Amino acid sequence: MPFMKILLLEDDIILNEIMEEFLVEHGMRVDTFFDGRLAFEACYSNKYDMLLLDINVPTMSGFELLKELQKAQIATPTIFISSLDQISDVKKGFALGAEDYLKKPFDLEELLVRIERTKKLHKIESTELIPLAKSITYNPRIYTINKEGINYTLRHKEAQLLEYFIKNQGKIISFDEIINHVWPYDETPTYATIRTYIKNIRPYLMEDQIQNIKGAGYVFKCL
Repeated sequence: MPFMKILLLEDDIILNEIMEEFLVEHGMRVDTFFDGRLAFEACYSNKYDMLLLDINVPTMSGFELLKELQKAQIATPTIFISSLDQISDVKKGFALGAEDYLKKPFDLEELLVRIERTKKLHKIESTELIPLAKSITYNPRIYTINKEGINYTLRHKEAQLLEYFIKNQGKIISFDEIINHVWPYDETPTYATIRTYIKNIRPYLMEDQIQNIKGAGYVFKCL
């Protein structure tokens, strides 16, 4: 089933989690970030249908992020979500190319209305299933792998790990990279924990689709 993919940049941990849960419940796939620079880098390596950007965030503000994306000719519909409520801030957001500007605090239903409005204006078509192998597909919207006609549901963290592998297929990914990109900055899993998650995913894929590179990390390949 199709889904829309959103990048959410919000450094308030609680609000970030609330928004992510709400959007996922409404059929969207959300990549969350607390740091502007990491969100900016993600826009280079991934294709998003829409960006939800807070402004006052670490390392690179939402304003700076959108400005740099415009320079790089990456035109993704953007909604600013911010406590900055001066008319000068709103004007700046629109001047940088944002589609909308939502002032905090806001109702989640209002956020959904703004997203749907932007989706219609830009005629955003939802992303389809991701092929992993000849007989295997992955649905990021509901975290399921379909292998030979049978659906297997992943836990949230397993899905995040698989999606990071998909985004970086063919590359050697170290344990530290996985920790930095899949786990929140205030959580540090052990290597054993990561191995357990990978072990849980492997049965749903082709044999050796996730390869262990001794002393370096893992490599994932879509076959």
